[in-house]
Amino acid sequence: MAASNEIPYLLRAARGEKLDRPPVWMMRQAGRYMKVYRDLRDKYPSFRERSENTELAIEISLQPFRAFQPDGVILFSDILTPLPGMGIPFDIIESKGPIIDPPIRSLEQIEQIHTLDPESSLPFIREILQTLRQEVGNKATVLGFVGAPWTLAAYAIEGKSSKDYKIIKSMAFSEPAMLHKLLGKIADSIAIYMRYQIDSGAQVVQMFDSWAGQLSPQDYDSFALPYHQRIVEQVKATHPDTPLILYISGSAGVLERMGKSGVDIVSVDWTVDMAEARQRLGKNIHVQGNIDPCALFGSQDFIRDRILDTVRKAGNQGHILNLGHGILPGTPEENVAFFFETAKKVDQLLAVPA
Repeated sequence: MAASNEIPYLLRAARGEKLDRPPVWMMRQAGRYMKVYRDLRDKYPSFRERSENTELAIEISLQPFRAFQPDGVILFSDILTPLPGMGIPFDIIESKGPIIDPPIRSLEQIEQIHTLDPESSLPFIREILQTLRQEVGNKATVLGFVGAPWTLAAYAIEGKSSKDYKIIKSMAFSEPAMLHKLLGKIADSIAIYMRYQIDSGAQVVQMFDSWAGQLSPQDYDSFALPYHQRIVEQVKATHPDTPLILYISGSAGVLERMGKSGVDIVSVDWTVDMAEARQRLGKNIHVQGNIDPCALFGSQDFIRDRILDTVRKAGNQGHILNLGHGILPGTPEENVAFFFETAKKVDQLLAVPA
């Protein structure tokens, strides 16, 4: 087995080692808040080109690593990226978000969805992840990510972002068998995609079920949790040692249920106190999070105090410091730099009496 100093720091935390400080990265850390990214976006306005062109995606993934040296480097991509390989085309329109046209509304459309073959439809993902591993070495952990079935189905059925999820919930509550068929098909393809990312170099994979927080607990148990479990079971059967993270936005009402998914780490949003999240999830589940992204618009004293509070509550084992959601456009880059600098010396700061 490799010596501890040869294993990237975040991977050690994800495996449950006791460490002097928690590793740190940020969701959506590659992207809109960085001037260097916005300049590149102006030159290449198509999101799909930026995320599916190998050289561009590698460059964007590495921009925050070069600037801030986070402990995790995440693949620059989108949760919808595998959908065309399943027969569900999409586009992403700047300032409007993803569009799926025609949306999936009939059993006939669901029948036509096929199993993902990532080698043929997503070869750029392998190249991006392999290169990121070479570029960062042991200085950071390379993270992959996927979308979870409920959220992907919501995009496919609604056809775009939604505030009330009326169309997918209508299907769930009036034609559940049809929706379960779609969710099952997506789950099996996402399990394949997750394994493909791991085989390509991802050392940890995060599953985003961003919209599952809009489900009541009993509907979460029916339409989200079984598909998390289905994916995790398939991935753990072939890659038992790869840590998996589950993130849901607005997850306070389903936190314990997230722990039943089989993942190693639950990413907690900022609506839950970290000490309470630890208590609710139990000692066998590691945690990630959970600082309000708007904290980075505060003073540096505020940012430091919020980091220290979160780290104290999470403890020194099985915690990855992160935001409770993605970093927001317009976040001052000097505050991002301060966040990472403070996080990396948190053990020294906690050793000083308050």
